[in-house]
Amino acid sequence: MNKRGQCLVKWILTFLFSMFLAMPAFAGDEFTAVYGTGTNSFSIATGSPGELGMLRAISETFNPIHDTGVCWQKASSGKSLQLLKQKKVDMVMVHAPEAEKKAVKEGWAIKRSLIGSNEFYIVGPKNDPAGIARAENAAQAYGRIAENKAKFFSRGDNSGTHKKELAIWKKAGIDPSGHWYIVTKAFMMATLKQANEQNGHFMTDSSTWVAAKKEMNNIKILFRGDPFLINTYHALCQPEGATVGQPYAAKFIDFLVSEEGQEIIRGYGAKEYGEGLYNDAAYARQYDH
Repeated sequence: MNKRGQCLVKWILTFLFSMFLAMPAFAGDEFTAVYGTGTNSFSIATGSPGELGMLRAISETFNPIHDTGVCWQKASSGKSLQLLKQKKVDMVMVHAPEAEKKAVKEGWAIKRSLIGSNEFYIVGPKNDPAGIARAENAAQAYGRIAENKAKFFSRGDNSGTHKKELAIWKKAGIDPSGHWYIVTKAFMMATLKQANEQNGHFMTDSSTWVAAKKEMNNIKILFRGDPFLINTYHALCQPEGATVGQPYAAKFIDFLVSEEGQEIIRGYGAKEYGEGLYNDAAYARQYDH
């Protein structure tokens, strides 16, 4: 082989190796979408922020600056943190505060950063047969659902929503069970639609409700406003050196908390739905514990 041929082979091998390094940390697993075509890529697991399009909107601003591509895996908060622990993703955006703190304490996650919030609404049949609207707090609302054996849908998937739901049942002193308590093992939007179709109750986040409310013909918001229902979101990433995409994930978290990133978060949804889907970190900070 002449020198020209040797150089060509060397270039091809170098290119393939660089492409391998740029692959997302979970290339062997399924992922939901890829945003951007930059030379460098990193992976993120999250639920509603991806499902509702906010992750894509943020990525479209971030990627050109850093020559990156964002590989998104749709997962609940519990599953997202599991993927992070297994080094299958570079970062997560989740709403499970106690599990997040444990991850940082155990050393397999860093840069836990408050990025924003929404809140939970208890929705149900428009005629409110269980009298949820008269409840003084979320625990009392749940108590009325159980007392009336009113149909209630639970995600039952160890998501941030499921963890909050269980905390409310605990506050109410109730261990829910029976034909009225229906576990879906589905994501937020799918469970909300199921509650609407079957005229049942569900605790949805406000962002999903705003995005889907035009389709909700049978149910409405019955209870909101308990401070316990404020839902804070944090971003976390791998420790330094843990995965190839970690440096870009760390930069993405820095962007999320920057003024430019926060402007996208607090404004997201206003054009599409007539109101923003998320509050920014400045608002969320008063509820961050």
